Amino acid sequence: MELIFNFLLVGAGLVMLYFGAEWLVKGSIAISNRLGVSQLVIGLTVVAFGTSTPELAVSISSAMQGLSDVALGNVVGSNIVNIGAILGLSAIVSPIIVSKSAIRKEVPIMIGISLLLLAIIIDGKIDFVDGALLVAGIFVFTWFSYRSSKKDTDIQNVPAYQILEKNVFSKSIIFMIIGLGLLTGGSFLTVDNAVIIGASFGISELFMGLTLVAIGTSLPELITSIVAARKGHADLSVGNIVGSNIFNIMAILGISSLISGITVSEKVLIDIGIMIGFSLVLIPIMRSGFVISRKEGVLLVAGYVGYVIFLLYRQ
Repeated sequence: MELIFNFLLVGAGLVMLYFGAEWLVKGSIAISNRLGVSQLVIGLTVVAFGTSTPELAVSISSAMQGLSDVALGNVVGSNIVNIGAILGLSAIVSPIIVSKSAIRKEVPIMIGISLLLLAIIIDGKIDFVDGALLVAGIFVFTWFSYRSSKKDTDIQNVPAYQILEKNVFSKSIIFMIIGLGLLTGGSFLTVDNAVIIGASFGISELFMGLTLVAIGTSLPELITSIVAARKGHADLSVGNIVGSNIFNIMAILGISSLISGITVSEKVLIDIGIMIGFSLVLIPIMRSGFVISRKEGVLLVAGYVGYVIFLLYRQ
């Protein structure tokens, strides 16, 4: 009976994470739209950072409780989910046209940051200095994205389905505050009860972080990217995924390690290698006609399913 209650609490936590992220993103986009930046940059920054807030809340709460495997597994697992499952499903729903900017700049930056993470964890930990370096990096990336957008003369409007009415600036702030509150509460419910359930079934913290928690906290990215793909806003869809992966590594792991150093288990090195592999495969996929086709989307999803099967056998 107690285990059923834990499952219900996990469900409630994931619902809170979802609606919290949705409201946070709505408020953020309404405000950022006034800056007049492109869809790609909005996807890379405001939307990506907003939809990554569940991962931030979960990883921070995990770090505070000394659950290093959940904190790190959540980030690595979410990045794999983002490319394999979310980008793949988005392409299946509607083939995604990829801008040359994403291939030349943003995707290589994502790959470079993934390799940086691998270099950082070689000593078996992500300490305070590493965290400070990562957090500084996200500020540099945000500045770079904003400056790049100002040089782009082809500024696109943000899709109407994501913009609140113009004269509701105060309502946007309220949406953001409520969203953050739901995300914080939902993260604690999800992490605490997911770990309890996992322990009762003999499942490791790392597996839970790489699968259940990672998928649950990636729901905002999933819905945002699929809706954007269906509406024909490819830049927003791609930018959301690439930006989320960059934010997950630099901001989430950075802040988590500043709060409490993260100990790295040997097992997660394999998962980080798989994460880098998923990132690298995007280059040839995107360069094939500058579009992610439905067939390529199926391949990405199949790759993610294969990864989950590998995790089950590794248990």
